[in-house]
Amino acid sequence: MKKKITIEYEEFTSKDQLSKQDAQLLKEAVSACSLSYSPFSNFHVGAALRLANGEIVKAANQENEAFPSGLCAERIALFYALSHFPGVAIESIAIAAKRGRRLTETPTRPCGACIQVMLDAQKRGGVPIKVILGSAKKIEVINSINDLIPFSFNNLK
Repeated sequence: MKKKITIEYEEFTSKDQLSKQDAQLLKEAVSACSLSYSPFSNFHVGAALRLANGEIVKAANQENEAFPSGLCAERIALFYALSHFPGVAIESIAIAAKRGRRLTETPTRPCGACIQVMLDAQKRGGVPIKVILGSAKKIEVINSINDLIPFSFNNLK
């Protein structure tokens, strides 16, 4: 039997088309790019989370000479939020990336490891996490982590 998976997401050409909350979160993710330590790749990624209590957590990717000992912006932000605000759901995450000082032309999507951590955070919080992916030319908004990883690892229970 053949089956098919489809996802729906929204695409915008300007942050002015986003809700005020989503536009602000994306602005925080873009500003977090300046916190990146990426002397090897020159690829600066920023992430910003909005928690159910209104708190915003920002982080940036951190590289290390002993590759792959660095860590992605998304996981740094997620682990910080999960350890400092246990039991508080994450409502949304915005991600942006820069090459040098310029935003990437297209959205930078999270890696598989980050998506899996986001999925776990979504399960723990009990609400879908909205994903806002910003770039110079377009913004993508995905309403749940499940749409990023429909065949996630989930066999521990």
